Amino acid sequence: MTCQCFIIPKDVLDRFAKDLDLTESQRKAFADAAQFENEWRKVRSVQTRLSAAARSMLVSGAQAITPPAVTVYNCNHSTTLPGAPVANPGTSSDITAKTAFVETRAVADFYQTLFGRNSVDGAGKTLMSSIHFGVNYNNAFWNGNQMTYGDGDGKIFVDFTRADDVIGHELTHGVTQFSLQLGYSNQAGGLNESISDVFGSMFRQWRAKQTVDQADWLIGKEIMGPDAIAKGYTCLRDMANPAAAHCLAPQPTHYSQYKNGMDPHYSSGIPNLAFYKAAKAIGGNSWDKAGKIWYKAMTGFAPQPNMKMKTFANRTRSLAKSMFPGDPAVLAAVNSAWVAVGL
Repeated sequence: MTCQCFIIPKDVLDRFAKDLDLTESQRKAFADAAQFENEWRKVRSVQTRLSAAARSMLVSGAQAITPPAVTVYNCNHSTTLPGAPVANPGTSSDITAKTAFVETRAVADFYQTLFGRNSVDGAGKTLMSSIHFGVNYNNAFWNGNQMTYGDGDGKIFVDFTRADDVIGHELTHGVTQFSLQLGYSNQAGGLNESISDVFGSMFRQWRAKQTVDQADWLIGKEIMGPDAIAKGYTCLRDMANPAAAHCLAPQPTHYSQYKNGMDPHYSSGIPNLAFYKAAKAIGGNSWDKAGKIWYKAMTGFAPQPNMKMKTFANRTRSLAKSMFPGDPAVLAAVNSAWVAVGL
Protein backbone atom coordinates (compact mmCIF):
# COMPACT_ATOMS: atom_id res chain seq x y z
CA MET A 1 0.00 0.00 0.00
CA THR A 2 1.40 3.39 -1.00
CA CYS A 3 -0.21 6.34 0.75
CA GLN A 4 0.38 9.83 -0.57
CA CYS A 5 -0.82 11.20 2.75
CA PHE A 6 -0.48 14.96 2.18
CA ILE A 7 -3.39 17.29 2.87
CA ILE A 8 -2.73 19.52 -0.19
CA PRO A 9 -3.02 17.76 -3.59
CA LYS A 10 0.08 17.93 -5.78
CA ASP A 11 -1.75 19.60 -8.66
CA VAL A 12 -2.75 22.46 -6.34
CA LEU A 13 0.91 22.94 -5.46
CA ASP A 14 1.76 22.85 -9.18
CA ARG A 15 -0.99 25.37 -9.92
CA PHE A 16 0.36 27.92 -7.45
CA ALA A 17 3.92 27.26 -8.60
CA LYS A 18 2.85 28.72 -11.97
CA ASP A 19 0.59 31.49 -10.60
CA LEU A 20 2.08 34.80 -11.79
CA ASP A 21 0.02 36.65 -9.18
CA LEU A 22 2.44 35.23 -6.61
CA THR A 23 5.98 36.38 -5.97
CA GLU A 24 8.91 34.40 -7.34
CA SER A 25 9.79 33.15 -3.85
CA GLN A 26 6.20 32.00 -3.26
CA ARG A 27 6.13 30.16 -6.59
CA LYS A 28 9.43 28.47 -5.77
CA ALA A 29 8.11 27.36 -2.36
CA PHE A 30 5.14 25.68 -4.06
CA ALA A 31 7.34 24.09 -6.75
CA ASP A 32 9.72 22.72 -4.13
CA ALA A 33 6.84 21.31 -2.08
CA ALA A 34 5.46 19.56 -5.15
CA GLN A 35 8.83 18.05 -6.00
CA PHE A 36 9.40 16.97 -2.40
CA GLU A 37 6.12 15.08 -2.43
CA ASN A 38 7.39 12.85 -5.24
CA GLU A 39 10.37 11.77 -3.12
CA TRP A 40 8.29 11.09 -0.01
CA ARG A 41 6.13 8.60 -1.88
CA LYS A 42 9.02 6.13 -1.88
CA VAL A 43 9.52 6.39 1.88
CA ARG A 44 5.83 6.13 2.68
CA SER A 45 5.56 3.02 0.54
CA VAL A 46 8.27 1.32 2.60
CA GLN A 47 6.76 2.45 5.93
CA THR A 48 3.31 1.14 5.13
CA ARG A 49 4.62 -2.17 3.78
CA LEU A 50 6.70 -2.63 6.92
CA SER A 51 3.81 -1.95 9.29
CA ALA A 52 1.56 -4.35 7.37
CA ALA A 53 4.24 -7.04 7.33
CA ALA A 54 4.92 -6.67 11.05
CA ARG A 55 1.26 -7.07 11.93
CA SER A 56 0.85 -10.15 9.74
CA MET A 57 4.18 -11.92 10.36
CA LEU A 58 5.41 -11.06 13.86
CA VAL A 59 4.07 -11.98 17.28
CA SER A 60 2.95 -8.94 19.28
CA GLY A 61 3.04 -8.55 23.05
CA ALA A 62 0.27 -7.29 25.32
CA GLN A 63 -1.81 -4.42 24.08
CA ALA A 64 -1.19 -1.08 25.78
CA ILE A 65 -4.01 -0.05 28.10
CA THR A 66 -2.80 3.47 28.82
CA PRO A 67 -3.39 6.36 26.41
CA PRO A 68 -0.67 6.83 23.78
CA ALA A 69 2.21 9.16 24.46
CA VAL A 70 2.08 12.37 22.43
CA THR A 71 5.41 13.92 21.50
CA VAL A 72 6.30 17.07 19.58
CA TYR A 73 9.60 17.89 17.85
CA ASN A 74 10.73 21.22 16.42
CA CYS A 75 12.51 21.15 13.04
CA ASN A 76 13.36 24.86 13.47
CA HIS A 77 12.79 25.32 9.73
CA SER A 78 15.21 22.54 8.82
CA THR A 79 14.12 19.49 6.84
CA THR A 80 15.64 16.94 9.22
CA LEU A 81 13.08 14.73 10.93
CA PRO A 82 12.03 14.47 13.63
CA GLY A 83 13.87 17.58 14.87
CA ALA A 84 14.61 18.61 18.46
CA PRO A 85 12.22 17.38 21.19
CA VAL A 86 9.96 20.03 22.68
CA ALA A 87 9.84 19.80 26.46
CA ASN A 88 6.33 20.07 27.91
CA PRO A 89 4.69 20.92 24.57
CA GLY A 90 1.24 21.20 26.17
CA THR A 91 2.36 24.36 27.97
CA SER A 92 4.85 25.61 25.39
CA SER A 93 5.02 29.31 24.55
CA ASP A 94 5.29 28.21 20.91
CA ILE A 95 1.62 28.16 19.89
CA THR A 96 2.31 25.71 17.07
CA ALA A 97 3.91 23.21 19.45
CA LYS A 98 1.09 23.61 21.94
CA THR A 99 -1.59 23.25 19.26
CA ALA A 100 0.04 20.16 17.76
CA PHE A 101 0.16 18.54 21.19
CA VAL A 102 -3.34 19.51 22.32
CA GLU A 103 -5.07 18.56 19.06
CA THR A 104 -3.16 15.30 18.66
CA ARG A 105 -4.12 14.35 22.22
CA ALA A 106 -7.70 15.26 21.34
CA VAL A 107 -7.64 12.99 18.27
CA ALA A 108 -6.47 10.14 20.51
CA ASP A 109 -9.31 10.93 22.94
CA PHE A 110 -11.77 11.05 20.04
CA TYR A 111 -10.88 7.56 18.83
CA GLN A 112 -10.74 6.13 22.36
CA THR A 113 -13.96 7.73 23.60
CA LEU A 114 -16.15 7.12 20.57
CA PHE A 115 -14.70 3.94 19.11
CA GLY A 116 -12.63 2.31 21.84
CA ARG A 117 -9.43 2.57 19.79
CA ASN A 118 -6.09 3.15 21.51
CA SER A 119 -4.06 5.32 19.10
CA VAL A 120 -3.92 4.93 15.34
CA ASP A 121 -2.78 1.30 15.50
CA GLY A 122 -5.21 0.27 18.23
CA ALA A 123 -2.25 -0.72 20.40
CA GLY A 124 -1.12 2.56 21.96
CA LYS A 125 1.35 3.74 19.31
CA THR A 126 3.14 6.95 20.31
CA LEU A 127 1.81 9.88 18.30
CA MET A 128 4.78 11.92 17.13
CA SER A 129 4.55 15.32 15.44
CA SER A 130 7.23 17.52 13.90
CA ILE A 131 6.53 21.24 13.50
CA HIS A 132 8.16 24.18 11.69
CA PHE A 133 9.28 21.85 8.91
CA GLY A 134 11.21 23.66 6.20
CA VAL A 135 10.80 27.30 5.24
CA ASN A 136 7.32 28.40 4.17
CA TYR A 137 6.47 24.73 3.61
CA ASN A 138 2.92 24.51 2.26
CA ASN A 139 1.73 21.11 3.41
CA ALA A 140 1.21 18.65 6.24
CA PHE A 141 1.66 14.91 5.96
CA TRP A 142 1.56 11.50 7.62
CA ASN A 143 4.66 9.60 6.46
CA GLY A 144 3.64 6.17 7.73
CA ASN A 145 5.13 6.76 11.17
CA GLN A 146 4.59 10.36 12.26
CA MET A 147 2.96 13.71 11.48
CA THR A 148 4.83 16.67 9.98
CA TYR A 149 3.52 20.23 9.69
CA GLY A 150 4.70 23.18 7.62
CA ASP A 151 4.10 26.80 8.61
CA GLY A 152 2.69 27.77 5.21
CA ASP A 153 3.83 30.82 3.29
CA GLY A 154 1.49 33.10 5.24
CA LYS A 155 -0.27 34.16 2.05
CA ILE A 156 -1.95 31.15 0.43
CA PHE A 157 -1.65 28.89 3.47
CA VAL A 158 -1.00 29.53 7.14
CA ASP A 159 0.24 27.25 9.94
CA PHE A 160 -1.14 23.80 9.16
CA THR A 161 -1.75 22.97 12.84
CA ARG A 162 -4.49 25.61 12.96
CA ALA A 163 -7.06 23.29 11.36
CA ASP A 164 -8.11 20.50 13.73
CA ASP A 165 -9.80 18.65 10.86
CA VAL A 166 -6.45 18.59 9.01
CA ILE A 167 -4.83 16.97 12.06
CA GLY A 168 -7.72 14.50 12.36
CA HIS A 169 -7.56 13.79 8.62
CA GLU A 170 -3.84 13.03 8.58
CA LEU A 171 -3.85 10.87 11.72
CA THR A 172 -6.77 8.91 10.28
CA HIS A 173 -4.44 7.88 7.45
CA GLY A 174 -2.60 6.09 10.25
CA VAL A 175 -5.78 4.33 11.35
CA THR A 176 -6.41 3.20 7.77
CA GLN A 177 -2.80 2.07 7.46
CA PHE A 178 -3.22 -0.21 10.49
CA SER A 179 -6.67 -1.55 9.54
CA LEU A 180 -8.11 -1.63 6.03
CA GLN A 181 -4.70 -0.83 4.49
CA LEU A 182 -6.22 0.85 1.46
CA GLY A 183 -3.91 1.57 -1.45
CA TYR A 184 -3.50 5.02 -2.91
CA SER A 185 -4.59 4.65 -6.49
CA ASN A 186 -7.87 4.28 -8.36
CA GLN A 187 -10.98 3.61 -6.26
CA ALA A 188 -9.10 2.46 -3.16
CA GLY A 189 -7.18 5.73 -3.17
CA GLY A 190 -10.40 7.74 -3.31
CA LEU A 191 -11.78 5.74 -0.39
CA ASN A 192 -8.53 6.27 1.52
CA GLU A 193 -8.74 10.05 1.20
CA SER A 194 -12.48 10.08 1.85
CA ILE A 195 -12.19 8.12 5.11
CA SER A 196 -9.66 10.69 6.32
CA ASP A 197 -11.96 13.57 5.37
CA VAL A 198 -14.92 11.84 7.03
CA PHE A 199 -13.15 11.33 10.34
CA GLY A 200 -11.33 14.66 10.15
CA SER A 201 -14.68 16.43 9.76
CA MET A 202 -16.25 14.23 12.43
CA PHE A 203 -13.41 15.11 14.82
CA ARG A 204 -13.90 18.82 14.14
CA GLN A 205 -17.61 18.51 14.83
CA TRP A 206 -16.96 16.51 18.01
CA ARG A 207 -14.52 19.14 19.28
CA ALA A 208 -17.04 21.90 18.59
CA LYS A 209 -20.00 19.88 19.96
CA GLN A 210 -21.81 20.40 16.65
CA THR A 211 -24.68 18.39 15.23
CA VAL A 212 -24.76 17.54 11.53
CA ASP A 213 -27.00 20.56 10.98
CA GLN A 214 -24.70 22.96 12.84
CA ALA A 215 -21.51 21.82 11.08
CA ASP A 216 -20.29 23.57 7.92
CA TRP A 217 -18.64 20.37 6.55
CA LEU A 218 -15.65 22.31 5.20
CA ILE A 219 -12.18 20.76 5.18
CA GLY A 220 -9.16 22.98 5.85
CA LYS A 221 -11.02 26.22 6.43
CA GLU A 222 -8.55 27.44 9.07
CA ILE A 223 -5.42 27.03 6.93
CA MET A 224 -6.59 29.32 4.13
CA GLY A 225 -4.32 32.36 3.98
CA PRO A 226 -5.37 35.92 3.11
CA ASP A 227 -4.41 35.66 -0.57
CA ALA A 228 -6.36 32.40 -0.98
CA ILE A 229 -9.39 34.01 0.65
CA ALA A 230 -9.00 37.03 -1.63
CA LYS A 231 -9.16 34.64 -4.59
CA GLY A 232 -12.49 33.32 -3.28
CA TYR A 233 -11.26 30.10 -1.68
CA THR A 234 -12.72 29.37 1.74
CA CYS A 235 -11.57 25.76 2.17
CA LEU A 236 -9.75 22.86 0.57
CA ARG A 237 -12.89 20.76 0.15
CA ASP A 238 -16.57 20.93 1.02
CA MET A 239 -18.17 17.60 1.90
CA ALA A 240 -21.67 19.04 1.54
CA ASN A 241 -20.94 20.50 -1.89
CA PRO A 242 -17.75 18.92 -3.28
CA ALA A 243 -17.94 20.71 -6.65
CA ALA A 244 -18.34 24.21 -5.17
CA ALA A 245 -16.24 27.03 -6.64
CA HIS A 246 -15.15 28.15 -3.17
CA CYS A 247 -13.16 24.90 -2.81
CA LEU A 248 -9.47 25.09 -3.61
CA ALA A 249 -9.76 21.57 -5.01
CA PRO A 250 -13.35 21.01 -6.24
CA GLN A 251 -14.34 17.37 -6.64
CA PRO A 252 -16.74 15.18 -8.65
CA THR A 253 -20.04 14.38 -6.98
CA HIS A 254 -21.21 11.27 -8.85
CA TYR A 255 -19.64 7.94 -9.64
CA SER A 256 -20.31 8.48 -13.36
CA GLN A 257 -17.56 11.15 -13.22
CA TYR A 258 -14.99 8.73 -11.82
CA LYS A 259 -12.05 7.61 -13.98
CA ASN A 260 -9.19 5.28 -13.12
CA GLY A 261 -6.01 7.20 -12.44
CA MET A 262 -7.89 10.15 -10.92
CA ASP A 263 -6.06 11.79 -8.00
CA PRO A 264 -7.52 10.38 -4.74
CA HIS A 265 -7.97 13.92 -3.41
CA TYR A 266 -10.58 14.37 -6.14
CA SER A 267 -12.28 10.98 -6.46
CA SER A 268 -12.83 11.11 -2.69
CA GLY A 269 -15.59 13.66 -3.32
CA ILE A 270 -17.97 10.85 -4.31
CA PRO A 271 -17.87 8.90 -1.00
CA ASN A 272 -17.49 12.19 0.91
CA LEU A 273 -20.85 13.36 -0.39
CA ALA A 274 -22.39 9.96 0.42
CA PHE A 275 -21.29 10.21 4.05
CA TYR A 276 -22.58 13.78 4.31
CA LYS A 277 -25.97 12.79 2.90
CA ALA A 278 -26.23 9.74 5.17
CA ALA A 279 -25.25 11.68 8.29
CA LYS A 280 -27.63 14.54 7.47
CA ALA A 281 -30.55 12.18 6.84
CA ILE A 282 -29.91 10.33 10.10
CA GLY A 283 -29.54 13.59 12.02
CA GLY A 284 -28.03 14.33 15.42
CA ASN A 285 -24.30 13.82 15.85
CA SER A 286 -22.32 12.43 12.92
CA TRP A 287 -20.40 10.06 15.19
CA ASP A 288 -23.41 8.40 16.83
CA LYS A 289 -24.62 6.28 13.94
CA ALA A 290 -23.09 7.13 10.55
CA GLY A 291 -19.65 7.45 12.13
CA LYS A 292 -19.93 4.11 13.90
CA ILE A 293 -20.90 2.42 10.62
CA TRP A 294 -17.97 3.96 8.72
CA TYR A 295 -15.55 3.10 11.54
CA LYS A 296 -16.65 -0.54 11.57
CA ALA A 297 -16.39 -0.66 7.78
CA MET A 298 -12.79 0.57 8.07
CA THR A 299 -11.57 -1.47 11.05
CA GLY A 300 -13.84 -4.49 11.44
CA PHE A 301 -12.63 -6.55 8.49
CA ALA A 302 -9.45 -7.93 6.97
CA PRO A 303 -7.21 -5.57 4.97
CA GLN A 304 -8.42 -4.93 1.44
CA PRO A 305 -5.86 -2.70 -0.31
CA ASN A 306 -7.67 -2.63 -3.66
CA MET A 307 -11.20 -2.15 -2.37
CA LYS A 308 -13.79 -0.74 -4.80
CA MET A 309 -16.19 2.03 -3.83
CA LYS A 310 -19.23 -0.17 -4.48
CA THR A 311 -17.82 -2.82 -2.14
CA PHE A 312 -17.37 -0.23 0.60
CA ALA A 313 -20.85 1.16 -0.04
CA ASN A 314 -22.42 -2.29 0.25
CA ARG A 315 -20.44 -2.97 3.41
CA THR A 316 -21.89 0.16 5.05
CA ARG A 317 -25.37 -0.91 3.95
CA SER A 318 -24.93 -4.31 5.62
CA LEU A 319 -23.52 -2.71 8.76
CA ALA A 320 -26.35 -0.18 8.96
CA LYS A 321 -28.76 -3.10 9.04
CA SER A 322 -26.82 -5.27 11.50
CA MET A 323 -25.70 -2.51 13.86
CA PHE A 324 -29.05 -0.72 14.06
CA PRO A 325 -31.64 -3.46 13.49
CA GLY A 326 -34.32 -1.57 15.37
CA ASP A 327 -33.90 1.61 13.35
CA PRO A 328 -34.61 0.96 9.65
CA ALA A 329 -34.28 4.68 8.96
CA VAL A 330 -30.50 4.31 9.34
CA LEU A 331 -30.28 1.75 6.54
CA ALA A 332 -32.63 3.85 4.42
CA ALA A 333 -30.42 6.91 4.93
CA VAL A 334 -27.20 5.05 4.09
CA ASN A 335 -28.70 3.38 1.04
CA SER A 336 -30.23 6.60 -0.32
CA ALA A 337 -26.95 8.44 0.16
CA TRP A 338 -25.00 5.94 -1.92
CA VAL A 339 -27.71 5.77 -4.59
CA ALA A 340 -27.57 9.58 -4.85
CA VAL A 341 -23.88 9.43 -5.82
CA GLY A 342 -24.37 6.57 -8.27
CA LEU A 343 -23.42 3.69 -6.00
